Amino acid sequence: MIVLGVNMMPAFGPPTWSIIVLYGLGTQMPIAAIILTGALAAALGRFALAHAFRMLGRRVPARIRSNLAAARDALERNKRGGLLALGLFALSPLPSAQLFEAAGLARVRLAGFTAAFFAGRLVSYSIYAVTAKGIQKTSVGDQFLKTCTSPASIAIQLLMIAALVALMRVDWQKRLGSGRSVETATRER
Repeated sequence: MIVLGVNMMPAFGPPTWSIIVLYGLGTQMPIAAIILTGALAAALGRFALAHAFRMLGRRVPARIRSNLAAARDALERNKRGGLLALGLFALSPLPSAQLFEAAGLARVRLAGFTAAFFAGRLVSYSIYAVTAKGIQKTSVGDQFLKTCTSPASIAIQLLMIAALVALMRVDWQKRLGSGRSVETATRER
């Protein structure tokens, strides 16, 4: 439930890997259960977050909706490259909330997007959980708090939010040469 809730947060949630590590260090839960439960909860949380932003997207001005639709069309034309990029992103420790927020706003098909995220998280959480089980107990609570409140962590979250805002402001129709009109995007609501 903790991982699900954290992954539904639009920003400033603790990194899920830290929760996986805490469970690996502080419980007798089998590694496979930690990994599978964590990856499934993270994917479901991000899926829900994207759907919430999809609903919020109806309140975005038509010009921005049109630009996001052009970005979605470009992504869907190059599915393999988009899924590969998502898979690499899913393996990294970078925050993924804003990626799912952007996917929701752009009305990207979320099933494949979330499946790639889930697969990437299975790999990365395996690394974290196995490492945690192999480490002796230390002052993990202090390290967890430092990670969540560090200036670098806060700066990364703010940069990702700024990137989301910038994504919405780009004239994707012009940049991608899409013929979509504002009226077409408006009808898709």
